[in-house]
Amino acid sequence: MSVATVGTVVLDCPDPRALAGFYAAIVGGTVEGEGRWVDLKVPGGPALAFQEAPGHVPPRWPRTDRSQQFHLDLAVEDLDAAEKEVLALGAKPLDTGDRSRGFLVYADPAGHPFCLCAC
Repeated sequence: MSVATVGTVVLDCPDPRALAGFYAAIVGGTVEGEGRWVDLKVPGGPALAFQEAPGHVPPRWPRTDRSQQFHLDLAVEDLDAAEKEVLALGAKPLDTGDRSRGFLVYADPAGHPFCLCAC
């Protein structure tokens, strides 16, 4: 028996609305709110929330002195097509050389690592 269920995953960032829009363009959903806290209501999954963090220092994956802190695994059917989309939205490649392993690693516009994973 679990003690809790996943309600919301919260990401610190410099611009909550912009980062919510980035993820909404990838996973769908509805962006709600303005200001220091913005929610992304995701169909069929936990909500993502974006909290303004003045002085936010993005992680530097895979460095140990500024670890990734957390990351999102996003399931996709076509890695190549998904890669084109996330790059067009402003993602930065971090580890995309070995496509045979079934996942590619990127940073979102605020520097948080995320993976596109072949499903």
